[in-house]
Parts: sequence; structure tokens; C-alpha cells
Amino acid sequence: MTDEPARWSQATVFPDMWVDPDDDPRDSSGPGPEGELATLDGYLADYRITLRMKCEGLDPEQLARRSVPPSTMSLLGLVRHLAEVERNWRNWISDDEPLPKLYGRRDADFDGAVAEQAAVDAAFADLAREQAATDAALAAHADLGERLGRDRITVRELLVHRVEEYARHCGHADLLRECIDGRVGQ
Repeated sequence: MTDEPARWSQATVFPDMWVDPDDDPRDSSGPGPEGELATLDGYLADYRITLRMKCEGLDPEQLARRSVPPSTMSLLGLVRHLAEVERNWRNWISDDEPLPKLYGRRDADFDGAVAEQAAVDAAFADLAREQAATDAALAAHADLGERLGRDRITVRELLVHRVEEYARHCGHADLLRECIDGRVGQ
């Protein structure tokens, strides 16, 4: 006997997929997006959806379950972390005073990921709000070469960094979810 969950997928068409193509909310049918901005936005949107998919169907205890000591990483911690990161990206492109951290001190995004429904609801609300605010701030800058903020970062660099951040954390989410209930897939 082992305490490890059996590996499984909900997909029946392709066993290495998370869900069957007809049930996948990420649209991969038809031609790809036109242009660099649409491509970057499309990848970001897909990674955002992937993160939510990796969290679906789990209770607060499962979402807050830590990976392996001494790490404090959990799926809920990742959601909180990405909300914090979205907020901080607005600091990168602004000349104003920096926005305060959402969760306080360093690592509070992970440390405060507790197994309570209120914490789960708040984290997902924070993430949605911060994503929308960052998206709106960047929508005013269609020129990918435009330099913004005190550090003069280009819009392109920030967009690529956003895709990279979500992609990296979706990889973490893959492993965390597999450890929780054995579910695997892209």
C-alpha cells in the first residue's frame, strides 16, 4: 500500500491531456493569432486558464496543501503569488508611488495560503482584480517598443515576462496537482 495517489486524466481522446479537446476552454482551433501583441496576449490568457484548471475541483485543504518541506508552495499560494505579481507589474510601468503589497511582508502570499474557504475566495478575487487592472494599464500602450516607468521597461519585455511567470508557475501547478490527487495532463 502507498499513500501516493494513482495517476489519472479526465481526458479520453488523448490520455496525456487534462481534458478532451471539446471540453478545453483554451481555444486552439483555427489559425493562430495575428501579430506579436495578439500572440503574447493569447499565450498569457491560456496560461491563466491553465492555472485555474489545475485548481478546479479541489477543496480549501487541497488548495492550501504544501509541496515538500521546507517549501511553502501550494496551489493557493501560487494564486496569491500571481495576484501579488500582477500588482507589482503595474509598479514597473508607473511613474507613481509603488502600490503596496497585497499580502504584506515577503513570502506572505505563500505563508498566508490557509485551508479556509474565505482565503480561497479572496485569493481568486484578488487575482481577477489584479489581472484586470494590469491588463487595463497595459491596454493604453499598444506600441510594444514603448518604454514605461522609472526603469524604462518596454511593453514587449513586460508582456514576455508575464507569459514566462505564468508558464513557470503552471509547471509548478502540474506537479502540485499530481501530488494532491494524481491528476495529470497539459
